[in-house]
Amino acid sequence: MHLSNLKTLAVFAASCCTLLAAPAHAGKTLDGIKARGQLICGVHTGLAGFSAADSAGKWSGIDVDVCRAVAAATLGDGDKVKYVPLVAQARFTALQSGEIDLLSRNTTFTLTRDASLGLSQTAVTYYDGQGFMVPVKSKIKSAKQLKGQTVCEQSGTTTENNLTDYSKANGLNIKPVVFEKLDAVEGAYFSGRCVAYTTDASGLASVRNKSAKNPADHLILPELISKEPLGPLVRRGDDEWRAVVMWTIFGLLEAEEYGVTLANVDELKASSKDPVVGRILGTTEDTGKLLGLDKEWLARAVKTTGNYGEIFERNVGPKSALQLPRGLNNQWNKGGIQYAPPIR
Repeated sequence: MHLSNLKTLAVFAASCCTLLAAPAHAGKTLDGIKARGQLICGVHTGLAGFSAADSAGKWSGIDVDVCRAVAAATLGDGDKVKYVPLVAQARFTALQSGEIDLLSRNTTFTLTRDASLGLSQTAVTYYDGQGFMVPVKSKIKSAKQLKGQTVCEQSGTTTENNLTDYSKANGLNIKPVVFEKLDAVEGAYFSGRCVAYTTDASGLASVRNKSAKNPADHLILPELISKEPLGPLVRRGDDEWRAVVMWTIFGLLEAEEYGVTLANVDELKASSKDPVVGRILGTTEDTGKLLGLDKEWLARAVKTTGNYGEIFERNVGPKSALQLPRGLNNQWNKGGIQYAPPIR
């Protein structure tokens, strides 16, 4: 090859490397959030463990902690969040219309939602499955015993189709009783209008803990009839914003895997020699510039909410009111399927 051609190739390669390493543009959604000084987050109207407000109006739950972590990463303060409670039927419209920046509301990822709503899925924050709850006094021990029975459910959710599919596949002729609002579903079940209540198993545990006069009087049946990978969604067309949300969640998972906690963030920033920890905390590499953020974006997120394991344990884990096992939501190297791509 001629020397001039070699020089041309070398210049081209160098320019490519420069382009690859260049800081990312923040994107229109993040620009708007920064200008406003607040993240607007769509959440559930009240589902303990995921997103619910107490009597003082303070929100908590896994989905709420995602909002707080993203606010900390982007705005420097996990409290700079406006929570918009949404019923199931309104959640996608609110995101499509720009009313909210982020939908963090125990929402299942499906092909239809990903391909037809103008929205983009980010990362799974809770692996779940649809189940059934029945009164202990019903003597029902298995979902197969629900043949011909009435089952309460909420409209506008994946629950409806899952129940129909399960009933048809098993010849159960289940009779759905459908309500628009969660309170109506709960009221119908606890008043005895339905023999069973169906939704995500985590949701059943939340309802049993919050609304049952005596939680021990209600049994969550062992069968799960669907896959329900839950996680936040953003509007399609702003890849930069999707990357910020997705990598904040991945970062919380990676922080757990490498032992970075709410309590030890500052200590590890000063003392850790682990290259991965250095990237997470921004002490050895500036990963934030690739997302339109500063180098301490992820350190702030962890310092605001703790890592993924801490978020899980605090809101829904065995020591919380819901007492849910870690199960599939454990780290990939501890028997679960939570797995974050590397922060590098």
